Amino acid sequence: MYRGFNLKLENSNIYNYYDSGSALYSAVRNIIHEKLNSFLNEDGSLNASIMKANWFPQFKADIFISHSHNNENLAISLAGWIFINFHLVSFVDSCIWGCANDLLRDIDDIFCYKVETDTYSYSKRNNSTSHVHMILSTALNMMIDKTECIIFLNTPDSICAETAIHKPRTYSPWIYSEIAMTQLIRKKTLEEHRGLVKKAAQLLSEEQLRIKYDVDLSHLKDIDDNVLKEWERRAKLLPKENLLDVLYELCP
Repeated sequence: MYRGFNLKLENSNIYNYYDSGSALYSAVRNIIHEKLNSFLNEDGSLNASIMKANWFPQFKADIFISHSHNNENLAISLAGWIFINFHLVSFVDSCIWGCANDLLRDIDDIFCYKVETDTYSYSKRNNSTSHVHMILSTALNMMIDKTECIIFLNTPDSICAETAIHKPRTYSPWIYSEIAMTQLIRKKTLEEHRGLVKKAAQLLSEEQLRIKYDVDLSHLKDIDDNVLKEWERRAKLLPKENLLDVLYELCP
């Protein structure tokens, strides 16, 4: 990771790029997943490393887009806008949340289902969920480390409205984890990134448990629609290479 941005959008035309972003998103979701029996070790345990490589593959991306699950369409549209205008590839973090749910369902059907009662074991499901979420969290952290910059979509769905100004908080443990990781993860120079990375074409109901996490956004540069429009304008005048530099120059 080189830089991070805290993006607030208002009256944006980003949604016009949803189809373009969806095409990129579908390409990731359509990766063929191996069956669970191919992950089995000789002792009958599952191989976490092989599972992560097959279900949560690392691919070459320039930008990591962190967002609320409720803003998935906005994140996909933003990825499409970035690709069309700058030929930069974005990783939309929710593109593998669904994969995690699919993997968890497969594991639970085999290891947690009780035929005699037609129910799932509560304790076994707690165990399987913790394993899958740990593998998912590791995969997300690895992707944050690999991408050159992160863009956090700051919306009322991702940051609690009543806390947005003074002490930002989120209900999402995933957003909390990702933003915290951007503070802890190693910072790399542009030379390091560009020498290693190749370019590549449920909200909870009120009755359920809700936990607020403090989110420190002070290390992310604030940007908005005006910055995106200027980035787009300047990029059209330049060769289609390293156009993230234009954004960095706009936000010193």
